[in-house]
This record gives sequence, C-alpha cells and structure tokens, in this order.
Amino acid sequence: MSIDIKYKPELPETKQPIIIIGAGGIVSDAHLPAYKIAGFEVHGIVNRTKERAQKLADAFGIPNVYNSVAEAVKLAPANAVYDLTIMPEQYIETLKQLPNGSAVLIQKPMGDDFAQAKEILELCSAKNLKAAINFQLRFAPFVSAAKYLIDKGLIGELYDMEVRVTVKTPWEIFPHVIIHPRLEIQYHSIHYVDLIRSFLGNPESILAKTLKHPAKNLSSSRSTILFDYGDTMHAVINTNHDHDFGPNHQESYIKWEGTKGAIVAKIGLLMDYPHGVPDVFEYCLVEDGKSPEWQTVKLEGSWFPEAFIGTMANLMRYNEGSTDVLQTSVEDVIQTMAVVESAYQSSDTGGVKVKE
Repeated sequence: MSIDIKYKPELPETKQPIIIIGAGGIVSDAHLPAYKIAGFEVHGIVNRTKERAQKLADAFGIPNVYNSVAEAVKLAPANAVYDLTIMPEQYIETLKQLPNGSAVLIQKPMGDDFAQAKEILELCSAKNLKAAINFQLRFAPFVSAAKYLIDKGLIGELYDMEVRVTVKTPWEIFPHVIIHPRLEIQYHSIHYVDLIRSFLGNPESILAKTLKHPAKNLSSSRSTILFDYGDTMHAVINTNHDHDFGPNHQESYIKWEGTKGAIVAKIGLLMDYPHGVPDVFEYCLVEDGKSPEWQTVKLEGSWFPEAFIGTMANLMRYNEGSTDVLQTSVEDVIQTMAVVESAYQSSDTGGVKVKE
C-alpha cells in the first residue's frame, strides 16, 4: 500500500529579511544552506569577531556585515526576523537589544538550565517577542513524514516511541560544547526530549541516568531517559556516543509503533558524523489476513540542512499571520527544559534501593 506522504514545510507568503546574530559552524553548515534552498533573504550578519561574519557574508552573498548587535538592529528593515546562533549565556543580553514585538529564532537549548530558561521566557514575554527555539528535528523530513502518517491515523493508536543512538560522536569538533558540565542530555538528547513531547505531550514523570565514559574527560556521553505516560505508552531515549568499534553495529533511529502499524526512521546524519549516511524512512501498515510488509519511501532532504527551513518558515508564517501556531515557541519549549531538568534530578537522585 503506497501513500502520498506530505512532509515538506509550508513556506511564508511574504518576504521577511533575516538578520543573523552569530557566525559559528552551525550557521555555515545548516542555517545559510537551508535559507538558500528555501529562497529566504539574509539581509545581514553580525558576530563578535567581525572577520568570521565577513567570511560567511562573502561565501553566501550577504550584503551587510555589522559591527555590533545594536548597529544591526538600528539598520535592520522594519520586518526583519532575527536569528540568534550564539551560546546560551549570551541570549539575555542580546534579546534585550532587539526591538519589542520582533520575531526571533533562538538556537537551542533554551538556556543552560531551567532557571535560565525561565529568565528567557520572562524577557520574551516582557518584550512581546514572537520567539521560537530552533528545535529543528521536529521539521526533519523523516519526522514530518511520520507525523503525517500518525495524524492520519494510519498506524492506529500510538503506544511506543523509541529513540536509539549508538554511534561514535566526535565531540572535539564542538570546542564550546565539549566542556559543558551537562553535555549529553543538555546538548544532544534534548532534541529527542523535545521530539517526544511534540508527539506525546508532557509526561507525568521522568526516570533517567546520564553517564560518563571511564577513559574520557567528558561530563557525560551516554544516557537513558524513560518517560511516564501511563500504563500503555512506552517512550524511551537511549544514547551511546562512545561506540568506537566501526560501523557494523552502530545505529541511529526513531521508531513509532501503533495498533495498526509502525514507522522506523534512520537518522543518517549521526552515523559517521559530520559526513553522515543516507536517511532511511520505512513504514508498515497491518492489513487483515496479510503478512506485514515494510515500505521504504525516499524523502528529499535530511535533518541538516533542510529541517532548518521548517523552524524559520514556521516563525515567518506566524509573524505574518498565515498560521496561529508557533510550534517551537518559548512558551512550549519551556516544558522541554522542565523535562530536561527533571531528567538531571532523576539521574542525580538515583533509583529505588534494592531490598535486602
């Protein structure tokens, strides 16, 4: 049974020039390539080291390079959308400089901890910002395709969702992140926490353990997070970034199971990162009297860079009024940050002692 799956993001109806604040690797690898594919206009860029901003401007044809955030705001077009790609400790001071009521896409995570996330939420509310967090995995083609099938009821009642990552992650290419005291969940599994919430809502409680590697100087590199949604829904994240034993048994996937079918999406990006391998999207629908058969669907695009079109397009459409749902709004993502905080508390507290 072949299905015409709709998975590409809806684009805005109006032109909204983008001002990028920050010029790190994620900008050159994902933001700018995505915006080029989508046909979005990048009006200008600013970075604390101006040379880095100029280099990206030259490479991607950005007409304006600013000396400061204040200058970028002063010279911005009236309908500009701001794209913050800086580190979380810079969010508050930067958001304070943006015009009240403006639209802004903030790089994940929403602060370095839950207290900072609440501070960001309060500031965005006080300034009446149309603010979204760039949890772009929600818009990856394989996630959007899965959501289409599930929303249509084609796999029945969803009762199981699993994310499993067993790979060798080269943390050393992220020098500002590798030193973080909350590395694995705060900067990686947080994507999957947000993803599970986007499908299942907020859990009743969380059980989690995040772990170090005995031979590595990292705060954490493996985690298990179990979500409590009652007696029938099983939702779990298992990550292992230390599987440095060749590609044969590495795996990276999201799985959804329902009463009428199942979906498995291979996240190719994480295999042999940052080079990646092709994604694979498969689904199986149960038909009475027939043996289960899996269908493989070739989807255009991947998590990087195409998913970055989705978060910006949704913000632009919300800003222009063509949708009333800002999917990764700060008001929604504060709940992702709450789950992350609960996961760390659970990890620190430990499980129930075995009875003697």
